[in-house]
Amino acid sequence: SARKYRPQSFNTVLGQSVITETLKNAIKNNRIPQAFLFCGPRGVGKTTSARILAKALNCLNITENLEPCGICESCQGFQNNASFNIHELDAASNNSVTDIRALTEQVTFPPQIGKYSVYIIDEVHMLSTGAFNAFLKTLEEPPKHAIFILATTEKHKVLPTIISRCQVFNFKKITTIDIVANLKNIAEKEGVQYDDEALHIIALKADGGMRDALSIFDQMVTFCSQKLSYQTVIDNLNVLDYDYYFKITDYLIQNNYSSTLLIVNEIIEKGFEGHTLLQGLMEHLRNLLVVKDTKTANLLDLSHNLKNKYVQQAEIVNFLLIINALNILSKTDNQYKTSFNARLLIEIAMLQIIQQNGAPIFQNSITAQVTSTALEVPKTQLEKPIETPHVHKESIATTVVVQDATENNTKAKPKIKSISINNIASVEEKLAVQQEPKSQENPKNPNFEKLNEQNPLLENFKNKLNLNVY
Repeated sequence: SARKYRPQSFNTVLGQSVITETLKNAIKNNRIPQAFLFCGPRGVGKTTSARILAKALNCLNITENLEPCGICESCQGFQNNASFNIHELDAASNNSVTDIRALTEQVTFPPQIGKYSVYIIDEVHMLSTGAFNAFLKTLEEPPKHAIFILATTEKHKVLPTIISRCQVFNFKKITTIDIVANLKNIAEKEGVQYDDEALHIIALKADGGMRDALSIFDQMVTFCSQKLSYQTVIDNLNVLDYDYYFKITDYLIQNNYSSTLLIVNEIIEKGFEGHTLLQGLMEHLRNLLVVKDTKTANLLDLSHNLKNKYVQQAEIVNFLLIINALNILSKTDNQYKTSFNARLLIEIAMLQIIQQNGAPIFQNSITAQVTSTALEVPKTQLEKPIETPHVHKESIATTVVVQDATENNTKAKPKIKSISINNIASVEEKLAVQQEPKSQENPKNPNFEKLNEQNPLLENFKNKLNLNVY
């Protein structure tokens, strides 16, 4: 299709009306520069416009609209690849100094038919530095009958000295609407049934290049057997369905993090890369932002049905949610290439969006339980001494503090002695022994020593531990 439906006149060139009108006026007013430089992305009509311009310059019966007639001897010779006035050179394969010298020698010969000898050099940025330097003098002062048309996709690689000697035309990307309109025209001529959404997907995939769009169109028609459907196109082009983005956005609005993680898992299991999901979701949120205002709604190059879906969802989504989500997704996109766990990175981004929306995702259940329990405990229970849980009878290390309560040394500090207790019946017995002397401990009581000696629990405790109290 790209060759069969290649434009043959200025009026059939898509999306470059400003450039085509300028070229037609240059022919009309006989203000033809000696060198043109056509710059722009691939597949937007640079080489096609150069060929149409070359035909129009040498056409013997140019029309009133300044279009080549396609009937005269010069036009027929060019269409049959037999023209001696129009020369095409591929700089990608002929980029040496020798090739440019051969070209400059050929420039001296006048045209056989018509007024001009036109030299179209495609991908001129591929010329070597030596070839550029060899071409400079000829490009600056060529013969009056010689016209050069240079085409390139990478203008920054062309030497500034070459650019200064040319009249520069910057080609732009073709809009999605123009691509869809041209695809519809070709589909009707070829008898292909189509869905509008399917053609929009092809146009978006082409990214502003008509040649790419026609190549994808041919591939889809071959697979679908003359019937293009939306589902078939997205399956073959590995494009994520719009419905997924609408669902994810609905879940984010509802603060439903579990459904969001499930749908992310479903997308990844279908074989789509996380980067595709990030890019698509950012584009989806950008579209929602655009349609929230009627003044900017026309910026969307989408089908009517799809645009209505965006309008409906834009009415319920919060403006702040879109801004926060775009900010988080943009940072995640920058970190994606260097991340070792890209899936986790995407899931964290989704949870952050929900959290920014004001929804508490996770609560510390342990802290909540401890707080609630502390609040429910009465004051009387908090004032009671904490009971020590039952401890196993086997080896337990502890520290026994015994205070010398004699009358001569009532102010002495308690001495600490660390021992190992191996045979304690129970912790309750130990506590009773420790608490009993404390309750009776009174330095002013003359019977304090007698009470200690007559305490059977303390004697029993001493016998079991074989302790000497100092």
